[in-house]
Amino acid sequence: MLIDTQNKMNGEELTEQETALYDRQIRIWGADAQRRLSKSHILVSGITGTIVEFCKNVVLAGIGSLTLMDDRLVSEKDLLVNFLIPPDEDKYKEKTIAEVCSDSLRDFNPMVSVSFEKGSLSGCEDGFFDKFDTVIIGRCSLNNKKEMNIKCRKRQKKIAFYTVDCRDSCGEIFVDLQSCKYQKKTVDGTAECFMQYPSFEEAISVSWSSLPKNVSKMYFAMRVIEKFEQDAGRNPGETSSEDLQKLLEFWQNMCQTNSLKESLIPVALLERLLVFTEEHPPVCAIIGGILGQEVIKAISGKGEPLKNFFFFDAATGKGTIEDISPRTDG
Repeated sequence: MLIDTQNKMNGEELTEQETALYDRQIRIWGADAQRRLSKSHILVSGITGTIVEFCKNVVLAGIGSLTLMDDRLVSEKDLLVNFLIPPDEDKYKEKTIAEVCSDSLRDFNPMVSVSFEKGSLSGCEDGFFDKFDTVIIGRCSLNNKKEMNIKCRKRQKKIAFYTVDCRDSCGEIFVDLQSCKYQKKTVDGTAECFMQYPSFEEAISVSWSSLPKNVSKMYFAMRVIEKFEQDAGRNPGETSSEDLQKLLEFWQNMCQTNSLKESLIPVALLERLLVFTEEHPPVCAIIGGILGQEVIKAISGKGEPLKNFFFFDAATGKGTIEDISPRTDG
């Protein structure tokens, strides 16, 4: 299969070095899709084990640049799920997670620009987001999810927004592409398709009683957990078995308020998400792989993107996609 590297695409073209390095990928999704990837700029805030897997995948795929934000200093706990942190303490001592991970990621693909920013994402001016095509947030609070999503939506430039959270052997991804055009394979070839996305706040504001009866139980459980953490003044994941009784009371109240049967949110699932908050590396690999796949699809325009929640539970081995969107008239 010959690839015409001299063929200009929207005034730009892949270099010979890029074409040689990404030859196998170009054979799968084409030179134009690879060019889109090579010109994309991704911002990641909140580095978890799942985020690390995602970063590895998109850097190897050949994005243009990756910027990391996480001012936490490296701890021993991070070593259990973050393979980008070297085992030698002298190499990460007194360094932030973002700094250490950016150093390691550069070795994966020297053609991708990897950097880190100091500070918190919530403290950045709105114009800061204009440098990026995609913003991804690791485990964060309910309010931060809403706030960052709104900031991305307010920019004149369309910015894809994702959140990802992995607890115990469970994971959740939320996607907001605002509006998205993509190519879908059909019997006759390919078709141009279009999808409209709600914001995170719009999605979780959909009445629970209006959702189909077979909606993933994890959707409801994650909403209970994040709202409980917010009302209790806790950071995400900073809960324990001591909070179980208060959580169950909170769960009952939320079910009553939303006219939802308590059986649709199993107590065992809530307990897992509340008590076992640490990530499992194998689950990180699965969720990070799915997230990387979805971001690549959205940037390249190749393949139908996920709308708008994805859930995975290693206990059942199943992944579930749920479209949680406000109803539209007509």
